[in-house]
Formats: sequence, C-alpha cells, structure tokens
Amino acid sequence: MYVIIVYDINVKRVNKVKAYLRKYLLWVQNSVFEGEITKSQLEKIKRDLSIICNESEDSVIIYSFRTKKAMKREVLGVEKLPASEII
Repeated sequence: MYVIIVYDINVKRVNKVKAYLRKYLLWVQNSVFEGEITKSQLEKIKRDLSIICNESEDSVIIYSFRTKKAMKREVLGVEKLPASEII
C-alpha cells in the first residue's frame, strides 16, 4: 500500500517522529512522509506513533492508497524531493 503521513507535532517530539518515520518512508517535505509499505508496517507505525505522540498536543494524518497508481501527485513550486528519488 502507498501512504502519505503528515503531522503537526510539538517541537519537543518532532525530531523523534521524523527519525522514526525515516525508517519506513521517504521524507518529502517538512512534516510530510510518503512511500510504499505493507499493511503490517502501517499498523506498527500507528502503534509506535501513538506512544511517541501526545494526543492532547499532536496531530498525525495518514492517507492510504492501494497503490501509488491510485493517487495523483502534483507539486506546485519547488519540489523538495525530486520524483526520480521516490521509489
């Protein structure tokens, strides 16, 4: 499955969340990760983020698609991670 994860995390935890998500996904922009993962990896990410994050201060949004082909990706302005580097 293809996922996009966006987050708004308290500055105290943002580096921990970013380092964690880099294990599974590509960092494409500030507070945005995307990539191909398995369903079990997504469940693990959700469990681990719920431990790292504070539900009363932080927000994480996960968009999931069956495949990358099921979504359209369009960039306006400067692309932080060129499409050629996205797996």
